[in-house]
Amino acid sequence: MFNTPFVISFALLLSFPLLFLFAPQIFPPKHVEISIPDELDDLALFRRATLASIDVNGGAISRLGTTNPRMKIAFLFLTNTDLHFAPLWDQFFANHDDLFNIYIHADPSSKITPPRGRVFKGRFIASKRTQRASPTLISAARRLMATALLDDPLNSYFALVSQHCIPLHSFNFIYNSLFRSQFPEYRSFIQILSNESYMWDRYVARGESAMLPEVPFDRFRFGSQFFVLTRRHALVVIRDRRLWRKFRMTCLNEDSCYPEEHYFPTLLSMEDPQGCTQYTLTRVNWTESVDGHPRTYFPAEISWELIYKLRESNSTYSHMFARKFSPDCLKPLMDIADKVIFRD
Repeated sequence: MFNTPFVISFALLLSFPLLFLFAPQIFPPKHVEISIPDELDDLALFRRATLASIDVNGGAISRLGTTNPRMKIAFLFLTNTDLHFAPLWDQFFANHDDLFNIYIHADPSSKITPPRGRVFKGRFIASKRTQRASPTLISAARRLMATALLDDPLNSYFALVSQHCIPLHSFNFIYNSLFRSQFPEYRSFIQILSNESYMWDRYVARGESAMLPEVPFDRFRFGSQFFVLTRRHALVVIRDRRLWRKFRMTCLNEDSCYPEEHYFPTLLSMEDPQGCTQYTLTRVNWTESVDGHPRTYFPAEISWELIYKLRESNSTYSHMFARKFSPDCLKPLMDIADKVIFRD
């Protein structure tokens, strides 16, 4: 009744609507975009956190009903996989409940099993999708900071870590290093570099004049995306709109686009360079990087010698965290936790 070419052509015609319907699932977009609803949600969160922090030096703390509140460290976990080192962190936090808070931003598109550790229970925040080398990582970090600012006025330092990070010292050592040695002038520990060879390529990744006038090339900075910020600087980050509009732009040259490594150091170097140490407390080995990822340590390498080496720093402070470790490093790390890592 119908010849074969006609049937094939008719079937292809009927399949076009199905292609448009299922194409996003079959061929997912290369980059995760920040939708307008997501942006509006973040702005509302940032506004609430800013307003709640206005009188943090006045009424907000006194309402807690204590005359001598102790400052806390907010640990901000940014992850798209399970927190494989949760048992190690659980041991790190043990017996210090009144000195820290934990907040976890987990990519909702990943199937993540909540860690069993007591300290992680109920610490997941409302999260959005994230992707490496995209503004979504900036948004996630800002979301974590805003949540922590809003949650507890005693959060005074904000340490951003990943699922691949481990502590290199005991909690007491890190807490005392951050608060006692800097009192009364607290500074942020964030790497800020300006003379790297690839800076121009990254600056023009969105177009040669795209960052102007807000960010001229001589103010463009680079640094590790893992840092420890003061409360003052966390507020600077969530209040920013001017630089965010530039860094959230789509890159034309994707090979040179790493906004999460430039937004925070550029913003803080422009707003308060003297309030930043210019270096990070997280040790990362880039000398043997693979496909833009830092060197990964494996179980056979875990030893007290490695921990001591990772602690070494050119600054006045020892490194306090390190990455990147494979998930199967948990057991050898736990084996040396009491005698090496947490023995300060």
